Amino acid sequence: MTTSLHRLYSFRRCPYAMRARLGLLFAELQVELREIVLKYKPAQMLAISPKGTVPVLQLTDGVVIDESRDIMIWALEQQDPQGLLDAAVLDQAKALIEQNDNEFKHWLDRYKYADRHPEMTQVEYRQRGEDFLQVLENLLAESPFLMGNKATVADIGVMPFVRQFAHVDRDVFYSLPYPNLQRWLQLWLEHPLFLKAMVKYQPWQEGDELVVFPS
Repeated sequence: MTTSLHRLYSFRRCPYAMRARLGLLFAELQVELREIVLKYKPAQMLAISPKGTVPVLQLTDGVVIDESRDIMIWALEQQDPQGLLDAAVLDQAKALIEQNDNEFKHWLDRYKYADRHPEMTQVEYRQRGEDFLQVLENLLAESPFLMGNKATVADIGVMPFVRQFAHVDRDVFYSLPYPNLQRWLQLWLEHPLFLKAMVKYQPWQEGDELVVFPS
């Protein structure tokens, strides 16, 4: 079936996929959504992105964007009604996302799956991850969002990973001395666009009717 919509392969619980969906939502762009199951990656997705990770955005002209940061930026470059690509702080925002992806995600994975990484204890992995949480806490002590008084791409780029960290052990996370970060995370968990990003869809199969996101 031909469509005039760009096509997004996604997986609801993946933080990379969450940030891509948030980028599309803030950009007010609709796409054809193909929700996947990671154990059963569709051949159509692997054909355009052999690395097999989500999200993958296939544009109507055939161009494929298969890095979540690039999907966020691309979407907001199309239209950005809330100014998430604020030029005054964009370099700082990108640097924070880079730190999230290259440092924090490393410790987050080991904290979440500590049994697979017996070199250190789960507590030690958590404490390593807290170095980044402290960076965020310090930023949020100065303003309600990471880059100032309004949301930017830094917030939607980082939040899904903080959420995942918090959900490893919610009681522990909310007992940690990061009140500004905890407030910020709760704000995002209740944000209407995040709630839209987390709507459940049935996994896509060949022959299914087209699913538009957001609907």
